[in-house]
Amino acid sequence: MFPRITSTLIVTTLFLTFLVPILSPTATGAPTPQVIHSEKIFADGKARHFTHKTDDGVVIRYFILKSSDGVIRAAFDACDVCWQENKGYSQKGDFMVCNNCGKRFPSTRVNEVHGGCNPAPLKRKIENGNVLIQVADLLEGKKYFDLRGVKR
Repeated sequence: MFPRITSTLIVTTLFLTFLVPILSPTATGAPTPQVIHSEKIFADGKARHFTHKTDDGVVIRYFILKSSDGVIRAAFDACDVCWQENKGYSQKGDFMVCNNCGKRFPSTRVNEVHGGCNPAPLKRKIENGNVLIQVADLLEGKKYFDLRGVKR
């Protein structure tokens, strides 16, 4: 009788130790929330601006464009210098232009260069014809858009 109980106990312990964590949604890395944009909408090279609203009401702005070298790039619609003015960027030909100070940034440098007045890079991944941005990565840019208490 003891050998059967012991073997059942061992099998149950192994199951709980190894299989349950593998099957568990948290252990398998259940899909993290992400924003998905079809890669096709960027084929014309025009920057598209988007927003993401946080749970506490902050609206995070970002843009995605296909640069002149054919790479899809993403950045927050803000920078380390002018973010408090809350004006973002607009596109002029192959450049993204700061709407506050007027500095111009080649599309090929977006998401490559950071700091200063460069558009703050936003992580993105291209997969199966889609541009994928993790919500956690969007939330990294909240500091540029949470203007509560900012004096201008």
